[in-house]
This record gives sequence, C-alpha cells and structure tokens, in this order.
Amino acid sequence: MLTQGLPRSRARLGRVTRDAALGLSLMLSASVAAQAAPAEETKSAEAAVTHAAVTHGSGAPLRVELNKLETAGETCKAVLVVENGKGGPIRSLRLDLYAFDPDGVVQKRSMVELGPVPARKTALRQFEISPTPCAQVGRVLLNDVAACEGQDLTRESCLDRIEPSSAKGAAPFVR
Repeated sequence: MLTQGLPRSRARLGRVTRDAALGLSLMLSASVAAQAAPAEETKSAEAAVTHAAVTHGSGAPLRVELNKLETAGETCKAVLVVENGKGGPIRSLRLDLYAFDPDGVVQKRSMVELGPVPARKTALRQFEISPTPCAQVGRVLLNDVAACEGQDLTRESCLDRIEPSSAKGAAPFVR
C-alpha cells in the first residue's frame, strides 16, 4: 500500500510544482511588463521633448554645406551655405576649420565667422583658404566652434547642432 501511494503523491507533487512554476512565471511576466511600461512612457516623453526642441529651435539642426571651391590666383575661395531653417537667430557663429591636402596632411587653419544668420534663413558666406590652391584641398574639417551667440545658444550646443555636408564636386566637409 505504501508503494501505491508513492506514485500518487509524486504525481500530485509534480502537478503542484508545475502549477507553482506556471504561477511564478505569470507573476514574473506581469512584473516585467509593469516595469517596462514606465520605461516606454519615459522613452515616449523623451522623444516628444526632442521633437519639440528640434521643431522650436533649441536643438534644430544647423546645416553648413561646403558648396564650392573656387581658385582665384594662388588662393582657394570656399563658399559655405548656412541653413538655419528652424533655429532662432544667430548673432555670431565662428568656426575653427582645417583644410587637408589629398594625402591627408593639414594645409591651413581658418577661423571663419558665419554670423549673423537670421531665424529660418539660409545664408552664403565666402572665405579664403590661402595660399592653398583648390586642387590641393582634399577635405575640410570642422574642428570646433570658437563662438556661438544667440538665443539660448552655447558653443557646445552649436557644435552639436551643426550638420556639415558637401555639394557635389566640392571637397568633403566633415566633423
């Protein structure tokens, strides 16, 4: 009789263990889901704040395009297009730029003032990379922002906002 009861109790024990494991699994799943919901809400809120910042100017991209390199005698003139499409007015924007030759050797450092740039405006600015001929400019590096003045702007926020690019045919303009 003792041997007959043993399998039955093991069967009950096995069923209880499975039921307990299932219950524990369901509780853990519910706990993970409850913890994930606030995280998802936080991510959604952060995305909304980021979208609002971009839309209203504080984090709006500031596109700076190296549009053209033009040889004038022994110097190379660069034309930059500054697009402040969604940002507030910028009183001063001074960039620290380096020109490299096609082999990657630094040729010239230039401090270029691009401001003022009104809100929702595109502006053209020209500067000389001298005495380097344009054929000797392999790329231009945006090394740093030396100054950035405007509504709620800092040098660091401007550097974060700037999206450098190059027009077709111009040397690469990189960060």
